[in-house]
Amino acid sequence: MGSIEFENNNWIWDGVYYYPHLFGGIMLTAAVLGLSTSYFGGIGVPGLPYFWPDLRLFHKKRYVKKPVRVYMDGCFDLMHYGHANALRQAKNLGDVLVVGVVSDEEIIANKGPPVLSMEERLVLVKGLKWVDEVIGNAPYEITERFMDKLFNEHNIDYIIHGDDPCLLPDGTDAYALAKKVGRYKQIKRTEGVSSTDIVGRILSSMKHESSDNTALPEKIHDMDNPRPEKKKSGGCQISHFLPTSRRIVQFSNGKAPGPNARVVYIDGAFDLFHAGHVEILKSARQLGDFLLVGIHTDETVSEHRGTHHPIMHLHERSLSVLACRYVDEVIIGAPWEVTKDMITTFNISLIVHGTVAESSLLLGESDPYAAPKSMGIFRMLESPKNITTTSVAKRIIANHEVYKKRNAKKTESENRYYAGKQHVSGD
Repeated sequence: MGSIEFENNNWIWDGVYYYPHLFGGIMLTAAVLGLSTSYFGGIGVPGLPYFWPDLRLFHKKRYVKKPVRVYMDGCFDLMHYGHANALRQAKNLGDVLVVGVVSDEEIIANKGPPVLSMEERLVLVKGLKWVDEVIGNAPYEITERFMDKLFNEHNIDYIIHGDDPCLLPDGTDAYALAKKVGRYKQIKRTEGVSSTDIVGRILSSMKHESSDNTALPEKIHDMDNPRPEKKKSGGCQISHFLPTSRRIVQFSNGKAPGPNARVVYIDGAFDLFHAGHVEILKSARQLGDFLLVGIHTDETVSEHRGTHHPIMHLHERSLSVLACRYVDEVIIGAPWEVTKDMITTFNISLIVHGTVAESSLLLGESDPYAAPKSMGIFRMLESPKNITTTSVAKRIIANHEVYKKRNAKKTESENRYYAGKQHVSGD
């Protein structure tokens, strides 16, 4: 946004422009003196370099434009590609994106209990490629005191939010003050997903996975069964995301590895993208120059984890991984087995796999990493965190009554949004 202008040292032309008569007289005098010195040879006329006045007084300095700093906040609970796209759009409105992560206490007071802790949410936000700075424990409402802090301490120029309303418990607009002072900008909401939607998918999948009237918390063990008996999942919430090639391009780095780059490959489901994913991708990226990530198909994930997986479908999972700052490229629908041909095609130098994983081999299935192991380019990578998709889902299932109430309230709000929705230009 705020393009940088470097100082112009061509002060002579500035002098001609701003002081044409004075500058012309000086140039004429200098020319006469030069001719006189040349003609009379030995006459002691001051040398031109010593006589030449300091014309820098005519120079008007052009200063570097101040970078535009924008602020966007959010709960960022159950981080998804909608969050990532919102922050991508916010970054496009400025040069530096500062993100506020709302505190646990504020989320509880305004929306209900968060699924992820502050520490986990901070890891997710800091892991996004468009984020420059992060403010932890931010307030839910833009108060006058906090707005002054943003403007004076963090040098924020604009406060950003989506086109969907953000209301406080009393029904007032959380961004009213920012709008009042003219320092508010709006972006387009990414439709088809929300944290409320994801919680609904988890609750719905567990409800329909249950074969009796047993309370959901007692069926948590079902999630640990990698290959339960297949059942129809009719009635489960499904994704309403409509993927486009343009969205994928917007998230992609658009760069190929250099000819001598050390390409590191890691694959997986990357379902319900969480802090454990961010940390393992960061560790993998540190082992080379280019990180290529394989995203398994929905069918592959379901086959190895059960019919209630994946929670997020292939394109949703791919966008979440692409948004991570440590990822250079993804293979959308990567094969389960890593073959020698695949290694050659992508010029892979090292293949890694985390020590914390949920997928397991099917009966009689061969090792998917047999080829890289035989080539001596496979390495087990210690997972920095023990968080898994299942462990995150269990938090919701264990407190399903609380989240059902929270979701019912949020669903009403989202239904009102969609009922009165109008087209908003933007991406």
